[in-house]
Amino acid sequence: MALMPILTAPDPRLKKKARPVEAVDSKVRRLMDDMLETMYDAPGIGLAAPQVGVLKRVIVVDVAEKEAAPEPLQLANPELVWVSDHDNTHEEGCLSVPEHYADVIRPDEIRLRYLDRDNRIGTLEANGILATCIQHEIDHLNGILFIDHISALKRNMILRKLLKEKKLAQKEAATA
Repeated sequence: MALMPILTAPDPRLKKKARPVEAVDSKVRRLMDDMLETMYDAPGIGLAAPQVGVLKRVIVVDVAEKEAAPEPLQLANPELVWVSDHDNTHEEGCLSVPEHYADVIRPDEIRLRYLDRDNRIGTLEANGILATCIQHEIDHLNGILFIDHISALKRNMILRKLLKEKKLAQKEAATA
C-alpha cells in the first residue's frame, strides 16, 4: 500500500466527473487499499478517487469511532437508488478543503448499489453520518465539493483563502 497526495481546492481536477469502473480487478483493489491508507493517515472518514487525482468512480469510507475497530467500506460505481424525504444537517469538512467546515443539508437515509472489492453487486442502506459521508463522497465523483452546497459568499471566501495559502506555500517552496 502507498500514501497518495490529496488534491486541494481550487484544483480544477476536483471539478471533473469520474468515469465508471468496468470491473473491480487487482488495479482497482490496489487503488482502494491505497485510498484507505491515505484516508486513515490524513486522517479522514471518507475519500473519493478524484481527490487523489484518479478519475474513477471509487470511494472509501470508515465512520467507526476512533476507539472502535475499523469498519472500512470500499465501493466502486456507488449509485444512490433511493433517498429519504427527511433531511438532516451535519457539519461537513473535507480533506480537499482543509480546515474549513460548514453545515450541509442532505437526505438522512439512503440506499445505494455498488460493486464491492470482489466485483460483486451489493446494496447498502445507511443513515446519519454514514449516509452523509457516502453522499459527500459520491458528490466528489460528480465534480461537486461540499462547499458547492453552501452560500456563494461563504464558498468564495473559503476558495480565496485556500488559493492564498496555496500561493504562499508555492512561494515558500521556491525560495527554500
